[in-house]
Amino acid sequence: MSPTVLRSSRPRPQIHRRAAWRRRLVALAAAVLTAGAVLTGTSGPAQAVDQPISQGRPVTASSVENAAYPASLAVDGNDGTRWSSAAADNQWIRVDLGGNAAIDRIVLGWEAAYASAYQVQVSANGNDWLTVRQVTGATGGRQTLDLTATGRYVRVLATARATVWGVSLWEFQVYGSVGTQGVPPGAVRVAEFLADCPFSHRLPDDPIVFPGLPGASHMHSFFGNAATDANSDLGRLEQSGGTCNPAVDTSSYWVPTLYADNVPVEPTGTTFYYLGEGVRDDVIAQTQPLPRGLRIVAGNAKATGPNDNSIARWSCLHAGEVNPSHDFVNCPAGSMLESYLDFPQCWNGKDLDSADHKSHMSYPVNGACPANHPIPVPKLRQVLRYPVTGDPSRLRLASGPGYTMHGDFFNVWPAAEMARRVRDCIDPIVKCGANGTA
Repeated sequence: MSPTVLRSSRPRPQIHRRAAWRRRLVALAAAVLTAGAVLTGTSGPAQAVDQPISQGRPVTASSVENAAYPASLAVDGNDGTRWSSAAADNQWIRVDLGGNAAIDRIVLGWEAAYASAYQVQVSANGNDWLTVRQVTGATGGRQTLDLTATGRYVRVLATARATVWGVSLWEFQVYGSVGTQGVPPGAVRVAEFLADCPFSHRLPDDPIVFPGLPGASHMHSFFGNAATDANSDLGRLEQSGGTCNPAVDTSSYWVPTLYADNVPVEPTGTTFYYLGEGVRDDVIAQTQPLPRGLRIVAGNAKATGPNDNSIARWSCLHAGEVNPSHDFVNCPAGSMLESYLDFPQCWNGKDLDSADHKSHMSYPVNGACPANHPIPVPKLRQVLRYPVTGDPSRLRLASGPGYTMHGDFFNVWPAAEMARRVRDCIDPIVKCGANGTA
């Protein structure tokens, strides 16, 4: 007997009848609750329904079992209809959301023929796919996966079947928000949003390198989150405000304190840019939000010479005649000393930190993210402007000479705000301000 005949012999009408009875019971219960609310005078304002942004959208699949189970039935909002694939591994279904979307979760309602392993992928163009979630050991049923991802297309790729049949979904639901189509008229085509985060406080603490050890570090100048100290973790930082514009960014940024003639000097300009530069445009379009709780260290605090650090650089504001350098430079009167530091923008997709606080991240190679760090995220560029000029021999950092400049970043951006800015500013290559709009 062929697999098709066997499959059609399963008692699916009973499943459909049970589903129909469940729907009737749910409707009856809702009617009773509504009537009760009216009788007791407790009815309140109507609540917004969390509608899938995938419902009714164009959908395609690698295959169908037969014409009775097309892909469109997985996004029709009816849990009694389904898509069913051919009996093979590596079958997929994808939905076109109609525009770049900030995706916060997907819900999969598997039929009895489910995938025991699958990947959730996103794409900006429908051709280049980025895996944002990999699931193994799945047990079917209704599965909800929380995500922080952006893309126009979302695909579920079933890499292993739990049965001899194909895979089948009652519903494939994507939740989030779709951005405005196209680029705003007059928008500057630079993939960027930013946060201005003035100086907050100084402490000899470092919650990334020396967590739980107050006073164990050289002196640091902190920007953004006002509560950062040696005991800071995501939970503590979430409960504190900070100095940033926008105020929703309560992330913590810190650098070794600068001294001029052994007196601490704090920057008067403190801008943290989130950029898409450094990779090809097609990679920019695949950029994903920085994960909440991510920790990164950039630069080399232990550098023994300028050539030990090719990332941090010093220059002079409005004095282009002074060449940038990895060490301090002599800025003319009327100028300011500037520090630039670029953080890596390729994430391994798994770790929020690593033993050296760098290995979970990578810089791009030839305009793309390397295979071991496949997920492009916004590049953080730290730009600090210090009110000092003149002889650089009077300057030092708490960590040593100018070439020991380094920066630490602890991401506390609200996930939805970060995702919106990536969707509206980075992916479409649009220059946005601190409010995240062009």
